[in-house]
Amino acid sequence: MQSLWMIVASLLFACMGVCVKLGAAHFATGELVFYRGFLAMVVVGAVAHTQGIGLATPNWRLQITRGLAGSAALVSYFYALSVLPLATAVTLSYTSPIFVALLLALWFRERLVWQAGASVALGFVGVVLLLEPTVRPDQWLGACAGLGAGLIASIAYLNVRELGRAGEPEARTVFWFSAMTSMVGLPWALAGDVHAIDASGMAILAGVGLFGAFAQLAMTRAYRFGKTVVSANLAYTTVVFSSLFGVLLWDEVLPLAAWFAIALIVASGVTVSLASRQPGTPLASPSPAPGRHSD
Repeated sequence: MQSLWMIVASLLFACMGVCVKLGAAHFATGELVFYRGFLAMVVVGAVAHTQGIGLATPNWRLQITRGLAGSAALVSYFYALSVLPLATAVTLSYTSPIFVALLLALWFRERLVWQAGASVALGFVGVVLLLEPTVRPDQWLGACAGLGAGLIASIAYLNVRELGRAGEPEARTVFWFSAMTSMVGLPWALAGDVHAIDASGMAILAGVGLFGAFAQLAMTRAYRFGKTVVSANLAYTTVVFSSLFGVLLWDEVLPLAAWFAIALIVASGVTVSLASRQPGTPLASPSPAPGRHSD
């Protein structure tokens, strides 16, 4: 039953992606990033208060590193959403578990078992196949941003792992990430033209912030009370929901090769998660896959 919380989180993350894509027509990326962080900070701060969780942190260096990496990943993800088909942008950002496996092997010198290594290779084959038929020449910057979001988010997840080992509550980590995101987005938003907010714009911005905040809370519950490997794999239902939204709202039609590539990337992430949970495997437990901590 607790695994249903991850499906709820995935649906909410997909709804946030829809709001970001809608908001890109009315607001600059910096504005969307600011409102995403500010509203989530308010919601998560209130939840932490009701749970009696203090917001002061003894691990501020890790929190700053995690916040900066997460904010950079979020900026890249939002930009990718503004220029790419919804399913393509979301799938590229969900390459983060693949990069996590690589970073654990290259940075932390953790042994990469052959199943995980094969899955990483499979994932990058999927990325190549996805980019080739679906990305137009004027969309390559967005494609690089989406892939960059997955790479940078993997760094954020490694910091989340260290914060968890240090005993930091999840709500506190999400709060400081959201606060830093709003601080990154504010000067960027003010540096450009600040757009007036009408009723539809307010609804879009509220969706960006609130869908993201409640998705994080639902995801936290899924990881806390459900089975980690099941929750990590169910996170990929965000790709399914985003694909459906793209078809229904924007008539996005991807070629068959693109759907095959998406399936390869999802299968790669799932297999990496499964390999990391095998007894005796030194790889860390799977991190929540963009849309998740870093979104």
